[in-house]
Amino acid sequence: MSGQEVLFEYLLRLGDNALILGHRLSEWCGHSPALEEDLALSNVALDLIGQTQLWLNLAGEIEGKGRDADKLAYLRDARDFRNLLLVEQPNGNFAATMARQFHFDAWHYLLLRELTGSKDARIAEIAAKGLKEVTYHLERSRDWILRLGDGTEESHRRMQAAIDDLWMYTGEMFESDEVDQAMMREGIGPDLASLHEPWLGLMRSTAEEATLTLPQPGWAQRGGKRGMHSEHLGYILADLQFLQRAYPNATW
Repeated sequence: MSGQEVLFEYLLRLGDNALILGHRLSEWCGHSPALEEDLALSNVALDLIGQTQLWLNLAGEIEGKGRDADKLAYLRDARDFRNLLLVEQPNGNFAATMARQFHFDAWHYLLLRELTGSKDARIAEIAAKGLKEVTYHLERSRDWILRLGDGTEESHRRMQAAIDDLWMYTGEMFESDEVDQAMMREGIGPDLASLHEPWLGLMRSTAEEATLTLPQPGWAQRGGKRGMHSEHLGYILADLQFLQRAYPNATW
């Protein structure tokens, strides 16, 4: 791939992570366990969709084929998406949603913090804006890990089960392929492996305070960054893309 193609691929990953997780959180609207959570989850979803627009618009500009954020979001098939498998996993119960969110938020925070120093000024600018939002996302999801983990017997059981179930999807966040390595050589993106220890440190300290146990290192599910997704993404896109597919180029 050329340098522009690699950069385009990298930007898709950043945008698709935010898009798919933002959509997942939007599914809680009207179904959250409390009104405050309904509003909070919707606001986090909106933050992520806003970040999606910035990343995918830049990706479309780099690609140079006339595709903006809307076209990239609504007119690609599942194999063309580059999001992590973690973010497409079902919401499950509230504990599962917050466990997924915390795992991602901690990584997302560390990634954006590194990207603020990117040699690409546009990427650094978007990362700096997103970092302010994700700092809050991380504080909020960590608080829920603590509240549920060190709460009732039932909330503890559900949070522990959620962490155990999602752990196999976390390894993919720290694996570098040729795209990640090219961005690292150019000074555009960080070494993903270097994010693992600070991420794991936050996981350990939070789990200890929440009276939870982290799973042992083991086999990691991977493939999302290469377009190899779980069956869940197809259902997400069927919902997300329905209006545009049914009424192409509709405006209102």
